[in-house]
Amino acid sequence: DGTTSVVLLAGEFLREAKPYIEEGVHPQVIIKAYRQAVALATAKIDSLAVNLEQSGGEVRAMLEKSAATSLSSKLVSGHKQFFAKMVVDAVLSLDQAQGLDMLGTKKVVGGSLQDSMLVEGVAFKKTFSYAGFEQMTKHFKAPKIVLLNVELELKAERDNAEVRVSDVTAYQAVVDAEWDIIYDKLAKIVASGANIVLSKLAIGDLATQYFADRGLFCAGRVEDGDLKRVAKATGAAVQTSCNDLSQGVLGACGEFEERQVGGERFNFFSGCDKASTCTFILRGGA
Repeated sequence: DGTTSVVLLAGEFLREAKPYIEEGVHPQVIIKAYRQAVALATAKIDSLAVNLEQSGGEVRAMLEKSAATSLSSKLVSGHKQFFAKMVVDAVLSLDQAQGLDMLGTKKVVGGSLQDSMLVEGVAFKKTFSYAGFEQMTKHFKAPKIVLLNVELELKAERDNAEVRVSDVTAYQAVVDAEWDIIYDKLAKIVASGANIVLSKLAIGDLATQYFADRGLFCAGRVEDGDLKRVAKATGAAVQTSCNDLSQGVLGACGEFEERQVGGERFNFFSGCDKASTCTFILRGGA
């Protein structure tokens, strides 16, 4: 069931097809035959399949055996029972309509394999942060969450950008306008009632300190996959503007906490009612 077996089997199929190619048989004819063979093989597998529509205990035992069999040829084969139980817990926690994209995997160097854990919710490593981050609240009960695809920092002028002014007052007006724009964005986010601000783009030092002073938590440069899982799990909608941040676009979860895992800091979102999701945190040597 591994990659080696697949490669060897594919090689044998190609070797058997080579004489027909040399004899002038059209490749489409050979492909058609392979597709017929696939249909026959699939039908045979279906006839041999084990029906798992049984009691919960028997289904779980069968799934754990299947997972342990898959892990037998891997580096973690010595801990296959531990990881098999973890994998089955994760899969059974998902709803029938959900795909495996709701399962996240994070790696933390250090510790032993037995230190690996399954988090019932979304977890991701603390993103790059600016001064003021340590003053933020790191734990919330039933927080409101806003997800953004907005850059919350003062940007340097583009190359070759040019602003012509007639006096110092006009220049100061340009600078003040830039500050007014970002402060307006930050005020709208706070006014929305959100406790946690996550953005796919950068959140600068000014915004970090602004949120910290008002008891909010923020994280910028969140990976796209993590942001999408948070959106599905909490019911939040990713916003490309800070205007009209109503309660309808905010997400919610039971608890948020930032905790230490090995040598890394992780953000944990648990108690997500909108969708079931899990995160594997794998430990071990480099």
